[in-house]
Amino acid sequence: MRWDDLRLDGGEGTDSGPAPGGRVPLLPRGAVTRTFDTPEFRGITFHEVTARSALNKVPEASRMPFRWTINPYRGCSHACLYCFARKTHEYLDLDSGHDFDSQIVVKTNVAELVRRELAKPSWQGEHVAMGTNVDCYQRAEGRYRLMPGIIEALRDAANPFSILTKGALIVRDIPLLAQAAEVTDVSAAFSVGFLDEEVWRRVEPGTPPPQRRLDVVRRLTDAGIPTGVLMAPVLPFLTDSPEQLEATVAAIAASGATHVSPIVLHLRPGAREWWQAWLARERPDLVPRYAELYGTRTYAPPAYSEKIAALVRRFATAHGVGRENVTRWRTGHERARLTTPAAKADHDEPATQLTLL
Repeated sequence: MRWDDLRLDGGEGTDSGPAPGGRVPLLPRGAVTRTFDTPEFRGITFHEVTARSALNKVPEASRMPFRWTINPYRGCSHACLYCFARKTHEYLDLDSGHDFDSQIVVKTNVAELVRRELAKPSWQGEHVAMGTNVDCYQRAEGRYRLMPGIIEALRDAANPFSILTKGALIVRDIPLLAQAAEVTDVSAAFSVGFLDEEVWRRVEPGTPPPQRRLDVVRRLTDAGIPTGVLMAPVLPFLTDSPEQLEATVAAIAASGATHVSPIVLHLRPGAREWWQAWLARERPDLVPRYAELYGTRTYAPPAYSEKIAALVRRFATAHGVGRENVTRWRTGHERARLTTPAAKADHDEPATQLTLL
C-alpha cells in the first residue's frame, strides 16, 4: 500500500485538527477535518484529503489472488473488533483501537484519480479489488458518495473488478454494477461469519445485521451480479459449534450466494490487542482458551481451521450453496464471452472461483 500518499506535511497551513488525546494525525497539508451533528455520524471525525494515487499495488509476497486495490477510505466505522486493518491506522499516528473506528480518512478525489490512472498506456487492465482493507460501503460512503464515480470509471474502461463489503449501501449502486457487468467481469462478496445477533452487536457494532447482509446478497444475485459470502470470521468458542455453522451456511444458501468461503479469526498486531482487551472485559472465561489455541500466532492451528473448513463444505453441499446459479447466465459480458468457440471449450472445464485466500 502507498502509505507515502498520505505523508505528514505538518506545520503551518494544515487544517486537520487533533485526534482525541491531542494527537495530530499524519495527514497532508490542506487536509480538512469535519464532524457532522447527525446520529449516524456522532462521535466520528472525518479527515478529507487529496490523494496522490488511487490504484495500490499489492506486495508480491501477499497471499491475495489479485495485484491491485482501491481504498477510498482509511479507518472504518463498522468498528469490528477483529479487523486486521487496524494496525494501518498507526501509520497516521492514530491508535488501532478507538481511533480506527472514529477517525476516518476520506480520499475525496479518488474517483478522478481512478479514471486518470486507468487511462494510462501502461495500465494493463488487471483485476481491481475493493473493500479488502477497510469497507468502501461503510457509513461515510452515504455522505461522500465516492463509489459511484469509481464504478463509473471502471465501467467506462471495461476494467474487471470485485467488491468485498458488509455494507447494505451497495444496493444504491446496483444499477451501476449491472451496467459495468455488461462490459466486464464484476463480482461481489459479503462478509457474514455468523448469524448470532448477540455476538454481532458486541463485536461488529457498526455493521448491518447478518440477515440484512444476506438479503442484499439476494438482491445482487437477482440483479445478475455474482455474489458470494466470506464466512468470516468464524470466532473460536463463540460461533464455531456445528449447529451455529450449519445455521449460517443454510442462510447463505437461501440467499442465492454463488459460493461460501470460511475464514477463521486472524489475530494480527493491532487487532490482537483490541480483541484480547474485549475478551478480558466481556468473556474472561475464554482468555485462557484463546491463549492455548493461538499462543502468539496470528492464525489458528491448521488442524482447527481444517476442521471448520470440512464442516462448512459438508453443510454447503447439504444445503446446495451455489446450486441455483449453476446454469444461470450471469451478465451480458459473460454471455458474449461464452459464445466464442474458444470460450465454449473453456466453459466445459470446471469453473474456478476467485476468492480472497
